[in-house]
Amino acid sequence: MQMFSSRKQEPPTPPQPVERPRTVAPEQVDRAPAPARSGGILSRGVSIKGTVKFSAELLIDGEVEGKIQSGGVLTIGEHAKIRGEIRTKSVSVRGNVDGNIFASERCELQAGCTLKGDIEAPRFVVDENATFLGSAKVGTPK
Repeated sequence: MQMFSSRKQEPPTPPQPVERPRTVAPEQVDRAPAPARSGGILSRGVSIKGTVKFSAELLIDGEVEGKIQSGGVLTIGEHAKIRGEIRTKSVSVRGNVDGNIFASERCELQAGCTLKGDIEAPRFVVDENATFLGSAKVGTPK
């Protein structure tokens, strides 16, 4: 058994840095993460007269006077003002609509919205704090 060695000792390897989990900045603590959207946005302050067509998803928070047509999902934001007919697959209303809505799958009137017009959709959801002045044809035509 040899207690001492004639071999030169190598310097110890420096410790590897420990990867720490990322922390959230203090100003981001109270914010919910923004949902990823694959569609378009017509933001507040934007006004359009004419026909709006889209394919997948659209959030409207501005003003539209005219027709809205799509085979996709439409969200009408709380600041939106729509005057005209809406024909889409699915629509959620949080703002003001003055016109008829034709949805091939679903129509939802959320709290605080106002709809002056008729609705035709297989599924129709109305929040108790929504205002709806019109008639509704709910169900799938046979």
